Amino acid sequence: MSDDTRHDRLSRQSTPGPRNSLMHWPETRHPLRIVVNFVIVWLVRYSPSLRAKNWLLRRLGSDVGTGVAWALTATPDVFWPELITVREDAIVGYDATILCHEYLQDEVRTGEVVVGERAMIGAGAVVLPGVEIGADAQVAANSLVDADVPPGATVAGVPAEVVSGPDGSDPDSGA
Repeated sequence: MSDDTRHDRLSRQSTPGPRNSLMHWPETRHPLRIVVNFVIVWLVRYSPSLRAKNWLLRRLGSDVGTGVAWALTATPDVFWPELITVREDAIVGYDATILCHEYLQDEVRTGEVVVGERAMIGAGAVVLPGVEIGADAQVAANSLVDADVPPGATVAGVPAEVVSGPDGSDPDSGA
């Protein structure tokens, strides 16, 4: 994990004009590419086969390691799936979402998301673009991950904060 923040790792594309950046989405990604991505991501979300999910995601350009498990309705980014790296034996929980883009008022931001080996992302969690989740880290259910997660740490909340370190210690105890 690097010392920079997720914001330092984001690419930015200005979308000047009278409307918000989402109104400009066809200028940032070809509509046909999004249709293809959407259909494949839909299959990934609802397929019971973990092997099929990983194979389909690799076809979209995601870097998916061996033994990765995407739970039912887990959603990889539809616009930029090629910016997702999920390393060996990681788990992306039920209805979790990995986003590699943010459409804001005047710009579009994109950034790679890296999920480390044996990391676990809980049900309903959302991971924002540019985030790195370290090996053996755990993201609690329904958390919003807007910053890097250190290896072995457990994070929870909105926004997610470290609740225990790699050794299981409480980060606020001073120990």
